[in-house]
Amino acid sequence: MSESQKAFPVSWDQFHRDARALAWRLHGEGPFDAVVCVTRGGLVPAAIVARELGIRIIETVCISSYGHDNKQGALQVLKGIAKEVEGDAKGKRVLVVDDLVDTGATARLVRDMLPAAHFATVYAKPQGRPMVDTFITEVSQDTWIFFPWDTGLAFQPPIRPGD
Repeated sequence: MSESQKAFPVSWDQFHRDARALAWRLHGEGPFDAVVCVTRGGLVPAAIVARELGIRIIETVCISSYGHDNKQGALQVLKGIAKEVEGDAKGKRVLVVDDLVDTGATARLVRDMLPAAHFATVYAKPQGRPMVDTFITEVSQDTWIFFPWDTGLAFQPPIRPGD
């Protein structure tokens, strides 16, 4: 996170509520035969959405886009999508789930793999928002989301110290 970015910490409780809200929104979009989660961030919301919608087939597509410095770099497909899930219709009745769409680069790559799939994220930034069909919360492009699996409980100093 750079000095100019805003921080948006998300608790486990809030993330669970947001992922369930995503499932509610997706309920009328299906039915879906399978969920493809974009790892790693899509694992948790995909599990929640799959549970809520009664979807038993869960697949992963593994794409690396962030380096050790938390800056987006070149995309690399580490694991593709199983042909049984992809199907002849290139993702028809498949739900793709990720935690966040940022610039849209990862979503674009997955859309190329599954052009007929429904793409859903919990959070969306303006640059990537056109790449998703359904999302819950939009955050500004200059916001860094701290997901609960990336953080721990710690003291937070007040905005105005000294009182």
